[in-house]
Amino acid sequence: MLGGSHAQAPKLAGFNRIGQVIAVVSGKGGVGKSSLTALLAVALGRQGQKVGVLDADITGPSIPKLFGLPAGGLRGNEAGILPAITRTGIRVVSANLMLPEEDAAVAWRGPLITGLIQQFWGQVLWGKLDTLLVDLPPGTSDPLLTVVRQMPLRGAVLVTSPQQLAALVVRKAVNLLKTLNVPVLGVVENLAYYPCPQSGEHHEVFGPSHAYEVAVAAGCDLLVRLPIDPSLTQLGDAGRIEEAELPELAPLVARLLGVVTQRAQA
Repeated sequence: MLGGSHAQAPKLAGFNRIGQVIAVVSGKGGVGKSSLTALLAVALGRQGQKVGVLDADITGPSIPKLFGLPAGGLRGNEAGILPAITRTGIRVVSANLMLPEEDAAVAWRGPLITGLIQQFWGQVLWGKLDTLLVDLPPGTSDPLLTVVRQMPLRGAVLVTSPQQLAALVVRKAVNLLKTLNVPVLGVVENLAYYPCPQSGEHHEVFGPSHAYEVAVAAGCDLLVRLPIDPSLTQLGDAGRIEEAELPELAPLVARLLGVVTQRAQA
């Protein structure tokens, strides 16, 4: 691992000024959670926010690829870890930035994964951020519990997809967040429909939506449905996600900006 001992963490954390920490959560894999995290970071940055992304998906990190950040892009010593910086100034830490090659496997057990997430929080020199987004892996085990217990979470954004199976698994994450007293700030249904370029008609490729059930279970009044957009996939694969435009995200971005304002006025 990078960085120094855990005893140094409080000293390093004293240099950071982070306005809010938001977790991006889904109990289900393959619903586009990392892509949403990256798109949210880009959208908040366009609103003048200073944004960081902590990639807590240690064994399946994809944030660096989306931003075009090369493997081996983290620098660190006994004084701490410096995040990588994207073209538009978003600060990123990820396990993939520690590896010599981006497709190298990280075959770690739970305690090592938990320890690295703790380092990414306490030993990274984030500096001044308005928002730190934490991209969590699928499931409701150690990484999520570590983030909730170690970081001052303002809330979570839940990601799902139209299938009933996805909604079932995501509701498990809802129940855990409720147990841990983490508020859900918004529910995002990814891959919700395909807008026909000719007619404008919305085709529900993956079947009817079950996202409303997730929003009701979470007690959340904000539900955002995102279309299937092949251009987003192309930009992400090319490491150019910062060029993406997704107006459907505007209500969620406004909600997160409102949380920042409320915190500043408190």
